[in-house]
Amino acid sequence: MAKDYRLLDLFRRNRTEHENHLIDGLLDGRVNRRDFLRHGAVLGMSVPLLGGIAAAAGVGGWPNFARAASSGGTVKIAMTVPAAAIEPVSVADNGGLCMLSQVGEYLCVDGADLTLRPVLANSWKPNKDGTVWTFKLRQGVKFHDGSPMTANDVVATMDRLADPANSSNALSAFTGYLSKGGTKKVDSYTVEFHLDAANGNFPYLVSSDNYNTIIVPADYKGDFEAHFNGTGPFKLDKYTPKVGASFVRNDDYWGPKALPDRLEFTFYTDIQPQILALQGGQVHVVQQTPVLAAVPIMKDPKIEIMSLPSTAHQQVHMRNDMEPFKDKRVRQAIALCLDRPKLIKGLMQGRAQIGNDSPFAGAYPSTDKSVQQREKNIAEAKQLMEAAGMKKGFEVTLTTEKYLEIPEYAQLIQSAVKEIKGKITLKIEDQGAYYGDAVYGKSDWLDSTMGITDYGHRGVPNVFLSAPLRSDGTWNGAHFKNPQYDQLVSSYIAALDLESQRQEAGKIQRLLLDETPIIFSYFYDYLTAIRKGVIGVQPTAMGHLFLSQTTGV
Repeated sequence: MAKDYRLLDLFRRNRTEHENHLIDGLLDGRVNRRDFLRHGAVLGMSVPLLGGIAAAAGVGGWPNFARAASSGGTVKIAMTVPAAAIEPVSVADNGGLCMLSQVGEYLCVDGADLTLRPVLANSWKPNKDGTVWTFKLRQGVKFHDGSPMTANDVVATMDRLADPANSSNALSAFTGYLSKGGTKKVDSYTVEFHLDAANGNFPYLVSSDNYNTIIVPADYKGDFEAHFNGTGPFKLDKYTPKVGASFVRNDDYWGPKALPDRLEFTFYTDIQPQILALQGGQVHVVQQTPVLAAVPIMKDPKIEIMSLPSTAHQQVHMRNDMEPFKDKRVRQAIALCLDRPKLIKGLMQGRAQIGNDSPFAGAYPSTDKSVQQREKNIAEAKQLMEAAGMKKGFEVTLTTEKYLEIPEYAQLIQSAVKEIKGKITLKIEDQGAYYGDAVYGKSDWLDSTMGITDYGHRGVPNVFLSAPLRSDGTWNGAHFKNPQYDQLVSSYIAALDLESQRQEAGKIQRLLLDETPIIFSYFYDYLTAIRKGVIGVQPTAMGHLFLSQTTGV
């Protein structure tokens, strides 16, 4: 089949560098059609678009999408048990987020290349100083109950999430920037966000980056589990807490109709039964697998591991207002006990990037890469302990969640601090017990003297900078309160250009290295395991799992 260069040129327009690189790979044979579909889907390119590109490129044997759609089928997924009720306002865990993403949609979605793509919003733009953002909404969208989605629903959704009385997890991003009443209807399909302070990256705060912000009806009463009423390509069939869920195709969906007839999710409390179910063919997908659990199946010819580089990480917080961590020298000493390259090579099997005790992952364009990397130094750690009056060591309980590699990571920290006579007792809980009500006074996560918490990927570091580290942060398990830091974060977030952001980032990185309220050892890749032959699965490093274009089941 001849290549249609006119069509290919059209397809290239307005595509990202990553997408055009993928197209080039298809043209020169480095990428086959199956990998082109899979990787293109991860980047957010639609299946019809991918098929059109392949046809224009003269690639024979492209799947017949009409036949795939009519053939239907059921996609079966294994995943961790949601930690709490599926409630858009309060969901805080990976399992709950995955349930939301089957039926709900965001104004925009953060792609694998950290670029936002439109979904329920067609476009967005700021005023000259980034204090007001205007979003144009997609028309013709309906909720599953048949009611149209309009600006009224967006305003009500954001006001609900921004209201402190609702204890929303979205406040981790909204606090200081979007208050109740700040979202205003201009007309039926235009919304303005009037911010409390300038924010150059605000669209990420109302995107899939902020997983609570799926749009629900204006009259929503807090009964989401009863109907899962969203705008997405699948509708609720059945949801049984702690057991599983099923969804069916939404034939009234505004976009391309879902290819599968049905999705079936089975919830598990551990990863090993999920792996066994995948190997045995009982499920097609394991939503997320820890690196260590994935090692035995990486060479299995029936299984494919999708690996997404991410800014996800596991924060080690130390209570700055409690002994033994009131003295920053003790916090610094613990950070100096960790051999980060060894952690990445062993614990993470090389599927992570090194961290430097701040939220600024190397993947962020605004990260100041001139800041010196912290390395293991036991001699310096011992000097710091002696200067802090703790030459004889310390005792503390580290409380954390049974999730991914965290229990093993906790054990490695426990072993590492023995070199400075630190004695750590481990308390490893299921996620429900660890997160509790996710508010101070009712959460082992936020109340523990020392803890490890998993933080999902974000396209910009704003949430990581604010929620766990600002004085008024909603997730400040370290109870870190530093006015200089708060001001630097405000300056960083207000900056509209990359160079200004990078200048502020460098100041923040150096301050956090000095204070060390939280240890950021690595930023890990997000792994999803799939049966070979199943294509079109679209995980995100945040924990979403988009399955509407999945075939081969």
